[in-house]
Amino acid sequence: MFGRSIVVIGLASSLVVASLAQSGGNPQAGREAEKPGAVGAPTGPEADRQPALDRANSGISSAVGGQNRTLTDSAPAQNRSVGIEPGLMPSQIPTEPPPVAPNFAAPLRPLPPPERVGVDVRDPLPLTLRDAIAMALRNNNDIDGSRINVEIAEYALRAARGAYDPVLAMEHYFERRTTPTSSTIGGGANGILTQTDTTGSFTLNGLSPFGGGSYEFTFNSSRLTTNNQFATLNPQYPSVFTFTYTQPLWRGFRFDNNRRQIEIAKRNLSLSDAQFRQRVIDVITQVEQAYWDLVFALRNLQVQIDALKQARTQVESNERLVEKGVLAPIDIVAAQTQVATFEQNVYAAQESVTRAENSLKTLILRDRLSPLWSRAITPITPVDLNPPTISLEQAVADALKNRPEIAQLQASAEINEIDVRYYRDQTKPQIDLVGTYTSNGLAGARVPTVQSPRGTSPELITRVNDISALLGLPPLQVSSTGTTSTINPSLVGGYFTSLAHLLGQDYPTYHVGVRISLPLRNRTAEANLGRALAQGRVISRQRAQLEQTIESDVRNALQALRSAQARLTAAAAARRSAELQYESEQRQLRAGTTTVFLVLQRQTDLVAARGRELQAQIDLNKAIAEFQRATGITLSAHNVSILRDGAGGHPTSFEVGSGDGIEDGIFTKSLFEAHKEGDGARAEQ
Repeated sequence: MFGRSIVVIGLASSLVVASLAQSGGNPQAGREAEKPGAVGAPTGPEADRQPALDRANSGISSAVGGQNRTLTDSAPAQNRSVGIEPGLMPSQIPTEPPPVAPNFAAPLRPLPPPERVGVDVRDPLPLTLRDAIAMALRNNNDIDGSRINVEIAEYALRAARGAYDPVLAMEHYFERRTTPTSSTIGGGANGILTQTDTTGSFTLNGLSPFGGGSYEFTFNSSRLTTNNQFATLNPQYPSVFTFTYTQPLWRGFRFDNNRRQIEIAKRNLSLSDAQFRQRVIDVITQVEQAYWDLVFALRNLQVQIDALKQARTQVESNERLVEKGVLAPIDIVAAQTQVATFEQNVYAAQESVTRAENSLKTLILRDRLSPLWSRAITPITPVDLNPPTISLEQAVADALKNRPEIAQLQASAEINEIDVRYYRDQTKPQIDLVGTYTSNGLAGARVPTVQSPRGTSPELITRVNDISALLGLPPLQVSSTGTTSTINPSLVGGYFTSLAHLLGQDYPTYHVGVRISLPLRNRTAEANLGRALAQGRVISRQRAQLEQTIESDVRNALQALRSAQARLTAAAAARRSAELQYESEQRQLRAGTTTVFLVLQRQTDLVAARGRELQAQIDLNKAIAEFQRATGITLSAHNVSILRDGAGGHPTSFEVGSGDGIEDGIFTKSLFEAHKEGDGARAEQ
């Protein structure tokens, strides 16, 4: 009896389709054909099935009419219609559809080739998760850019320390001066004084890293010639050496701007290093998620292909049942519709595979010219179904200790403390102790005859001596040249004699003094100090907010981990139940105790259940990766070590060690080929 009912329902469905086809898709024409006595109306035994057809047609009409209702309709459908003027009779309602996109029909075209774009599936690349991480550490441009930022911070530190580099300045020149003179004691013959000067000077100055002092060494030596009649040395070689040291006694003594810049550069280096570590963690997490997305896409493609095979098998089964008279021909069409739907799912799944694979390749390949773009990636690392077991308190403690964001904010807080210290020092008066020491040297060739500016005549000397004799005084002693020599014999010599006087400190000069600068109003320094203190309070609030954010991240990650594990268990049970239901429905269909609709529905449910189980597996592995990122243990979880150029130098390469369930490690040498590996490279977990 039940089998006969199925046949009746199938025939009724066929007649409904046939009547709609004969009427050109016009429901009104179909209703006219159903009237008694109409052409083509069923007679005899078919008349017994007419009530069923009427009910089917009325159901179709109700479904079509239901589409014209709105969510705000409260009146019955027969009394109210959307877009119909009030007072319009039901018989006046047009039966034709509105002229929107008339004559529209999907073109019948051949299916596109199933090959993947730009990928040769015949040359797959088996790839483990560890290999993917190692390739990302070696090739990822974001990681390389972050590493370069650390190198830039190192250069900034070197530049800050360069403030204490001494500066050597040299100057050499020759000068010839010819000046007129009108004075009798000017020394120039005929009123013209000519002098030449050949001078060389050396200056060495710089800043002291101890106490904020500054120093300056100056050495100057010359060769002077002149036609001055009164010069006793010509040419002469004067030389001088001067050392000056300025030492702050209050402002700038303990902390000055140069030391501030060095300390800030150190903290910026720590900040860049923490940012580099964070970028490495983020990229590894992205690689993990992209890897598992590709795993899901490939497995989902296989699920859709299996579902398509089952749907085609169902078509063949329905064809056999139709031949036996158990099913109506329309049931073959229903199964074929399921096949077409699953074919769409296969193409969509194939597109998802390409998208997931390209996302992973973007993370692990150096550039677009890599030959691996044309190879299909086959993930071979099994899913991890054993998530870590850890308490919330321990997870939060690990996150607060390991998260790079904490180190970054700590570096910012230390920079603020440096600013507060410096600006507080700037509010003090400027008191400097200044000391200068000078050593002079001089030598030259004695001039044989020197005209004294106190020159006289022999007659005057004779007259003075006569008067002196009358008074009983000794006569004046006059040299044969007529001049009185007062030159120190030690000054007679050349250039090296002058240097001997200089180095022997025969003619020293000492100078010691105090220089005080007291601003009457130091509003700039006071405002800078207030701003730095306010910035410190802001950083304190940011620290509290960051800790809350980390707490939330850890809680969410741990909850996602637990939920993914529970969803995986439930999804596996649902998949097993869906398989049993589908198998049972197939047996019932073969026995004639169910409908094709229910079989197809069970088939769709089974595909969805398999997809949910697969998604739950992938979500669990992605939740593990996110939990590792949230707690800051991504590097240690994957045994990744950062190798540096020397002690505390910039990162040069990575070492990926072996881990549980993973093959032996790969040492990614020459990660950055532009920088050679330091001999004293050290590893930092």
